[in-house]
Order: sequence, then C-alpha cells, then structure tokens
Amino acid sequence: MGPKKQKKSSGKKKVSKAEKLRLQKEEEERRLKEEEEARLQAEQEEAARLEKERIEREHVEKLEAKDQERREDELAELNSLEEKFVCAQRWKTEYRAYTKWEHYIACDGSPDPTVLQEINTFMNLWREDQNEDIQFVVEKGEQVLNLIEKLQFLLLDTPPNEITEKETAQYQETILDLETLLHQKYNEATEHLLKSAITYEDSDTGNMQTVIKDKNVTFCIWANLKKKVRFKNHVFCDTHHGFDLPKSLAVSSIAVRILHTHYDHVSPLWLQCQSVPRLEVLDSKELTQHSEDNAGEPEEDKKEAGEEPNMTAEEEKLPDERNSAISLRGNTSSVADINEVTEEGTEKNSEILDIPAEVEIPQMQEKTGEEEAITDESTVDLQQFVPVGGVYHIDALQLPPQVQQINSWSMVELLDGGLEAYPYPPEEPEETTHPPIQITLRLPDSVLYWKEPVIARWDPAGQQWRTDGISNITYRTQEKSITFDIGAFYTIALLQDIHLNMPYQAWELQPTSTDEALFVVTTVFAEVQIQMKGNQCMLAAVVVEKKSVLPHLVGKWMCPITLRRVLKKGGLNIFPEEHSYKYVCVNKKAPLTEVRAYRQMALVASAFAFGWSKWNLESGQDQVVFKVSEHLQGDFVKDEDWSLYMFNGQRAQKLKITEASEAFSAELEEDSEFHSTLYHMLKDFASKEAIDRVNTANFLFVDVVYQLLLATRVLTYS
Repeated sequence: MGPKKQKKSSGKKKVSKAEKLRLQKEEEERRLKEEEEARLQAEQEEAARLEKERIEREHVEKLEAKDQERREDELAELNSLEEKFVCAQRWKTEYRAYTKWEHYIACDGSPDPTVLQEINTFMNLWREDQNEDIQFVVEKGEQVLNLIEKLQFLLLDTPPNEITEKETAQYQETILDLETLLHQKYNEATEHLLKSAITYEDSDTGNMQTVIKDKNVTFCIWANLKKKVRFKNHVFCDTHHGFDLPKSLAVSSIAVRILHTHYDHVSPLWLQCQSVPRLEVLDSKELTQHSEDNAGEPEEDKKEAGEEPNMTAEEEKLPDERNSAISLRGNTSSVADINEVTEEGTEKNSEILDIPAEVEIPQMQEKTGEEEAITDESTVDLQQFVPVGGVYHIDALQLPPQVQQINSWSMVELLDGGLEAYPYPPEEPEETTHPPIQITLRLPDSVLYWKEPVIARWDPAGQQWRTDGISNITYRTQEKSITFDIGAFYTIALLQDIHLNMPYQAWELQPTSTDEALFVVTTVFAEVQIQMKGNQCMLAAVVVEKKSVLPHLVGKWMCPITLRRVLKKGGLNIFPEEHSYKYVCVNKKAPLTEVRAYRQMALVASAFAFGWSKWNLESGQDQVVFKVSEHLQGDFVKDEDWSLYMFNGQRAQKLKITEASEAFSAELEEDSEFHSTLYHMLKDFASKEAIDRVNTANFLFVDVVYQLLLATRVLTYS
C-alpha cells in the first residue's frame, strides 16, 4: 500500500485562548493611551484657549481703561462739534423771523396767514366777492392753497418751544376755514358755469361737456340738456375720466361733476401734518436721568458756546419758508449734550443725550394703538393707507335754470338754494333697488402706483374713508385707468399702502464735494437718490426697472420737510410714520443708540461714506453696525475700501469681520481701540484732510444730513 495522503491545512491557525487575551490587552492599552493623549491634548488646548482668552480679556480691559481715561476729553470734543446743531437751530429761528419781517415790509397785498386779523379779512373779502368766473376762482384758489401750505409748513417746521398750543390751534382752525371757503367757491363757480350750460353745448350729443384744468384742480362737468337715454355715458377727452349713468338719471335734468383736487382736503387734518416718526424708548430711566442731570443747566451757557449763523446773500434771496433750512419738528428743540455723570456704587460714566420730542415710551404707543384699533373691516386704517393722487369729488347736481337770450338781454331765473345735489338713489322704500353708477378714472401721470390702488369713499358722518358701497373694480395697468360701480355719488380717493417700499433693501450715504452728499435708498421697487448741498436737498433720481420716473420732482432744491411731502404726494414713501413699526418687519434698535448714531454720522458725513451692512441684523438691539469709508473724491466707494464699525451710542469699535464673513463676530480689528464717539473712532484711521473737512463742515449741511437720516431711519427700517 502506498503512503497515506496528508489532510490539507485550513489556511488559518487556530488562535489560542491565551493569544486572544494578549491581543485584547494590547488593544485596551492602545485605547487607553490614545484616550490619555487626547485628554492631554484637550487640556493643552483648553489651557491655550483660557490663556488666549485671558490675554484677550486683559487686552480688552486695557483698551477699556484707556477709553475711560480719555472719555471725558472725547465727549467734550464731541460736544463742541455738536454745537453745529445749535447753530443750525438758531439760524433757522432767525430765518423764520427774517422771512416774516420780509413779508411785512413787502406790502404786496397777500395776508400773513399767522395773523388772525389779516387772514380773516382776506377770507371775508373773498366771501363777499361776486366774481364767480371759474378761471378767476381757480387762480384765487392757488393763493389760498399757498396760504394753507405755509401754515402746514409752520406746524411741521416750528420747534415746540417756539409755538404755543394756542397758536397751533389757531393755525389748524385757519387751515380748515380756508379749505371750506375754497370748496364753497368751487361750488359757486360750478353753479355759475351750469347756468350758461347751453353755451357749451356739444354738436354731436347736444349736451354740455367741458374740462377746465389747472395744476391744482381739474373740473370735468357734463350737463344733461337733451335727456336722451343713448347719451347716458360720457368720457371727457382731455382727462379720460368718464361715467355710465342708470337710465333714470339719463332722462333727468342733472349735471355730473368730477372735481379732481390734486390735494387732499378731505382726510383728517392730522394726516396732512404728519411729523417725523416717534422712536420707541425701551426704558424711560435714561430720559428721567437726563431730565435730572440737565435741570440745572442754564440755557444761556449752551447758546453762548455756539457760533453765530451768517446769512449769505444767496440765502437771503430764498423766496419763502419752503426753501429754508428746515429741521424736522421736535428734533431741534434740544442739542444732545453728552455729559459725564459720576455716581458711586453704580455706573461711573453714562452718556446722556437730549432726546427729540418724537421719543415716546412704547407702552404708551401700544395703548394708543389699541384705542385707535379699526374694528370695521370697511373702514380704512389711515396709519396704513393714504390717499395718493388727490381726491375725486363725484357729484350729481340739479341743473339750474338756463340763461335765455331775449333781444339784447340775457335773463336767468335765480334760485336761493345755490348749487343743489341731485338725490340718488331717491328716497323710496328700502326694498326698491336702483342700478349703480359706473365710474372710470384715469390715474394721474404724476403719481406712482406700485400696486392696484384701494378705492375708498368718504363717509362725512363717520369722518372716515370706507371701502363698502364700491364694487366691480377693474384696474388696467397699461391704460392707467380704474373702473368701478358705486351705489351713490361719493367723494372718492385712490389709496396706497404707505409701507410698500419698506423695509429698504440697502442704503448708502457718501460725500460728493464740500458740504455736499448723495443719499441713496434702495427699496423693493425703486432706487431713490437724494442730493444734499448746503442747507437744502434735491431728488436727484428715482429709478424703477432702469427707468427714471417722477421727472416733475427731479432736480428741484427744497428743504427736507418739503421733500418728504412731495415724495409722499407722488406715491413714493421712504419715511416711516409714528406707527409704521406695526406694519413693517423692522430691525428693532434701541432708540437712544439710533439717535446718537444718526447725529454722529451727520457730523462726519462731509468726509466719510456710510452704507448698509447685513450684520446690522445680527448685532442685537443695543448695537448698530454699518460700513464706513473715508471718501474725499466724487467717485463711488469700492468694495475693498469699506470697513465695518459697531456703535452702541457710548462706544464705537472697528470690527475684524467683513461683509463676506461667514458669521457675525464683535472681535476687534487688529491694532484698533475703543472710543467713546464715532468721530474719534474714525479719527484713528483718517487722514488729516478728512478730519479738517469734518471740523469745517457747514452746520446747515450737517443738520440736513441728520434730518434725512432720522426721517428715513435706515438703521431700523433696512
């Protein structure tokens, strides 16, 4: 027999139990060693981190100590700079007095609307004037509108300490009396025109139709002389306004008037005299502290420190108050003195600022908002919607007896009642239905409607705008017209949401020359460019989809108050109102921080550009963040030239992060320090030329920049 074949090995040696234990022991030792190494490394890293934090903390403490040491000097220097605001206020006070004196010595026959005797005489003389020619009334109406505008302007422009409650009430009453008189004269002129309606007879229809246009008012009048059903509708060719009457009216002796006033004398008076927004104060302690600190400060000492305003020959030639350097009402009654207050056991240094009259405790605002809450869905909330493009008085009128020509005599029957409204729907049992009136309105070209306007009718009984009673609305964007049905003849307004352009997408403020700057606010719909020069500002451009709009407003120099009013009137609102925070998603900031930031930005705006930063959304309520760059040339700021700064009203610092950083950090830029003011923070990195320009900037220019920043509130509404 041959040898036996050996069995093949399995390829793996059988590991003994002892070997397994040895391997497990080695694995355990290796794991423990790695854990120990990781622990030691973590301890080293933690020690390094703590050491780094200690060094950074000591560095910050040294910087804070250094900041405290020079704080008193820096605040004193800032206080000296802020005397520019005192000078601006004094100049405007003197200019108001100068303008009043200039009007007095002119003796041009126009009344001073602030003098009750003069304005009453003016109104009484016009009431007694029997000249009812419509062209004369329109021309006289322009003078009345100018008087109303002057009074509205004074109510906005005059600081509270320069106008009494009695004067305020008098001006408001005079405004209402002038508005009533003007509309009364419009009615008398309409009646006078309708008495000779046959002289305006249309050759095609036999009915009267006429359009009288002026920059302030447009009369569209149609008289139903033939009373034929087929002529129940009409379109005024010059204005493209039109109507379609029910058959019952088409055979009646009536006239239809569409009186388009390009202003709004219907809405409540407070809406016409909106001031700057009130800032919500989170805590009233600073206000109380400030009142106590400043109670003993003599006002004369503050005034003596300011330089006397010099009125140049060019400034003396300004035509009226509307062209003066205007402060937003309430901002200029105080100067933002910043004092160092020492109190043992509490904060040793707290910066105190004079707060404008707009500042108000939010709890009070919330209560007011609750009291004024609109419960009826048909009632228009005038804190959210406002009439844009004027008001349309749509009336059906009794056609008065016509003039008859007998030989060389013109005879007409006189009625005592004056212009009478034609009742529609007539007073009949409630179950009787009456067809609606169809109205077509051509939207004015001088107004921007960003979305389909809200149509509202005026309710005289409730003194409010309402949306009920209006149906079948058709809005034609291309034709810029709107058609709707109404159950009766109403006064109509086209309303727009005040806050369509809020919050802003971005903003930028940059100097363009000595005492000149360009302020650009970018919204969802438009880019608004405002030029500032000396004591005035100008709408430089409004760009919508790469096209310039509102050409009739561009290129005209005016004061900030007038600019705000004409932009709002044109449908472009970038100025938050007192209650706007309820309707806009705002980036809430501490009001004191916000006010201080605007003031100090204005002080250095002659040499430094400022811009929107996305990190302002991440910095919290007590801090504001913005981009800054020294800018002495007229070109645009390059992206790489911007630096980020953070400011809380009492401390400014330069940030290490950029706009491109992945996360927000308050870490200081290397080789930078803390400063008590924005001016001194920028001074560390500024050229001598820039600082010289800041120190020599005109006080009126500084004040105008501040007014626009406060009016737009870009740090909160962006």
